[in-house]
Amino acid sequence: VIQIGRQNRPDLYDFATNLPKPLVPSGLRFELTERVDQNGITIEKLNPDDVNKLVSNLQLIEPELQSIAVCFLFSFANPNHEQLVAEKLRNAGFFVSASHEILPEYREYERTSTTVVNAYVSPVLDRYLKKLETSVNYQITNNAPATISNLQIMQSNGGSISVTEARKAGVRCILSGPAGGVVGCQYIGSRALNNVDNSGLRLLTFDMGGTSTDVSLIDGHPNVTSEAEVGGLPIRIPVLDIHTIGAGGGSIATIDAGGALRVGPESAGADPGPACYGRSITRREPKFTKEFPSSSNSPHATVTDANLLLGRIPSDRFLGGEMLLYPELAEAAISPLAAQLGLSTMETALGIIEIANAHMERALRVISVERGHDPRQFTLLSFGGAGSLHAADLARRLHIPRVLIPPYAATLSAFGMLAADVVKDYTQTVMLSGKTPFENIQSKINILLERAYHEIKNEGFSDNKIRLEPALDMRYRGQSYELLVPLTKNFVNDFHESHHQTYGYRRPKADLEIVNLRVRGIGQVDSPKITAQPIMGADPSDALIDYQPIVMEENRKTDIPFYHGETLKHGNMITGPAVVLRNDTTILIGQTDNALVDPFNNLIIEIGS
Repeated sequence: VIQIGRQNRPDLYDFATNLPKPLVPSGLRFELTERVDQNGITIEKLNPDDVNKLVSNLQLIEPELQSIAVCFLFSFANPNHEQLVAEKLRNAGFFVSASHEILPEYREYERTSTTVVNAYVSPVLDRYLKKLETSVNYQITNNAPATISNLQIMQSNGGSISVTEARKAGVRCILSGPAGGVVGCQYIGSRALNNVDNSGLRLLTFDMGGTSTDVSLIDGHPNVTSEAEVGGLPIRIPVLDIHTIGAGGGSIATIDAGGALRVGPESAGADPGPACYGRSITRREPKFTKEFPSSSNSPHATVTDANLLLGRIPSDRFLGGEMLLYPELAEAAISPLAAQLGLSTMETALGIIEIANAHMERALRVISVERGHDPRQFTLLSFGGAGSLHAADLARRLHIPRVLIPPYAATLSAFGMLAADVVKDYTQTVMLSGKTPFENIQSKINILLERAYHEIKNEGFSDNKIRLEPALDMRYRGQSYELLVPLTKNFVNDFHESHHQTYGYRRPKADLEIVNLRVRGIGQVDSPKITAQPIMGADPSDALIDYQPIVMEENRKTDIPFYHGETLKHGNMITGPAVVLRNDTTILIGQTDNALVDPFNNLIIEIGS
């Protein structure tokens, strides 16, 4: 089934498209004679002798075999056969991922793919977490009376789980880094915009790092999807709906076959990194002089090189002055592109920024406009080391009224992990009519609710810290995909409304189908506290560094003020154009923009025309 996949093609009109290779080669895929129908009724029993023979064969043909995925056709309806096979394999010493444990849903390809991915990554994560847990316990024991809360692992769904569960279900942690960023955005945004209960909180999150940009949408709460892909392979577990593109500070600028300027998705990464780092020529000590080595090597021109050449990044204050950048090397990398385009180096640098911004604008439109949301009703929360140089311009393009930049932009994902609740997702395929009485649905979902409650309770949470969220996957009969709707007595009308917002139409008289029951169990943690600072007045002059020339547009240099971000105080106001330098990011404020430092040292930029 992982070889056949779906008929979907990533490029509809590409007859030579390269599909991802299955993670399990054909010689290591095995079948067993058994059959359960879609209702869970056993048609052909599993022969235990066949299982014993298979286990013996696996031990003989592949002595180094570590991990096995077990996926039967209708195990979501009746897992007995999978349970028997999984038990035999585990007793034989194998790491086993059984599909009824990982994803008890219909759609055999997606379920099998998710289970195989889990079998592929979990042993690696298991070894790492075992080492980490041992190390942490050793430190605690040898540094008594130190105290530490239970070690938790971030998941892709925006919540954390215990180490024990993460070691068995690595697939749930694949996108944990970006998920931490979204959770951090919700925490910071709710306090900065006075929406502590998240009612009415509307954020577009924008995380631009060195190699990629991650964008997401929060409308009260982050959007969750179960239609994610990793490396072209579907994983159906709930993940935060994050759209990623290959645009970052290290994105490489090139000239394509048609003579047009392109930016990304290839990246120079962190090492050797942009040309202005000088690392593609030789390595240096952490403290540098203005002399830079010369070489015939031709490092790649990147977005960071363009920003440096335009004066938007000061060469002597990068990373708080710990790393010197070389404008000469940036210019040397951009000059060959300029010569091919018949432009000046400054015009080419502006072009690189323009193209990178166009890519990121398109990504923000994908998660907002294309999903029925108006960007004008949102705040753009920018983080990541490179995002703050581009955020104001992106907001202007999308008519977003304000930009919020937290004081720890480069570490917001880690902060979000500290703020994340313990979250567990449960699902079961049921295939019920939309006319099923609410009481009948409630009785079926009670099994999942009880399981969620007890498992969250066992994590050490009291009843007042436990929240259970039942929901339904619904669709119009005949559709291929579902929408997630909270389970209330008004679930039918809620589905029609959700369908209208997502796709632009509704069919009130059409038959409905309830495909899956879902429950999200949440154990609410005590989030880290951020302290409000006293107001210190509007004048930011104490933070002024100097005036420096930068290129804003059309190859014209303008002297604008540069401020030290860590010196700014609550209440300080900055009129654009200006640049704010923080140790982990550089913030560009446009000519018609105005910025205010709020009580939590966030910089809130009101976007002008």
